[in-house]
Amino acid sequence: MHVLLSGRFEAREGEAWLRTLRAAAPWCTWWPEGAAGLPRDAIRAAVVANPAPGALGALPNLGLVQSLWAGVEKLLADVSLPAEVPLARMVDPAMSTAMAETALWAVLSLQRGFFDYAALQAATQWQPRPQRRADEVTVLVLGLGAMGRAVAMRLAAQGYRVSAWRASAASAAAPAAVASHAGSAVLETLLPVHEVVVNLLPLTPATRGLLGARFFAAMPRGGAIVNLARGAHLVDDDLLRALDDGHLRRAVLDVFTTEPLPAAHRYWRHPQVTLLPHVAALTDLRSASGVVAHNLQALRDGAPIAHLVDRARGY
Repeated sequence: MHVLLSGRFEAREGEAWLRTLRAAAPWCTWWPEGAAGLPRDAIRAAVVANPAPGALGALPNLGLVQSLWAGVEKLLADVSLPAEVPLARMVDPAMSTAMAETALWAVLSLQRGFFDYAALQAATQWQPRPQRRADEVTVLVLGLGAMGRAVAMRLAAQGYRVSAWRASAASAAAPAAVASHAGSAVLETLLPVHEVVVNLLPLTPATRGLLGARFFAAMPRGGAIVNLARGAHLVDDDLLRALDDGHLRRAVLDVFTTEPLPAAHRYWRHPQVTLLPHVAALTDLRSASGVVAHNLQALRDGAPIAHLVDRARGY
């Protein structure tokens, strides 16, 4: 079976993916994008990492598009991608574990004031502060996909009072230790009673710009936002106003509307913003290649494809 590897990779990253994917699925003939003699009519699957728009439009026998990334909004926006071709997103167990670790680091640092202590160190100030318990901190996790569930479970196991919200009642239920809620009507009733909000929602038209002025106003004074999903969920100016006027005390941000984040952006120098360069959970080549191999085998055998995207929902 002929498989195309297409996408935008950092230096040598594409070579590493090709090497690991070949080892995971040796029954496939792998073709990097742009290879001489690429048999476009014979390509049955495309394994992709944010390919250029139109890159998949001239593959007449394409039977599967497998994303290496969890988010698929850019693929769904590519009008050249045939609507009848199944699209699978990456659900990487190692990636979910890494995301849970990052979320725990962020919430624990908020609970114990570690972000504030870092600022005090820079100012050479010795100021011990009261120590809070985990069960005094309420956390709302937005999204209950594989990553949202992993995060909610890890935070609950640490002793935090965790609730989870999902947009659709048809989505998977929350873990037993997590209070589960669904539907847009209930969200504003949850925000006033949760000190920390961790966003892991998929980016859809309904969730774009969700983290804005109305959302922040509904949160308790002194609350904090942790955005680990997509930059477009967040209205930057609204967040900066909420931080500047003291309504929110901190934002932990891993994703941004423009990446890399421009050097002139206020986030870089804002004393109440902690940022990461989109590294909260990187796709793990070894485990992700196994996920890809499983779906390629399913395509070859006519078996069900795992983690198919519902185009109507956008994830």
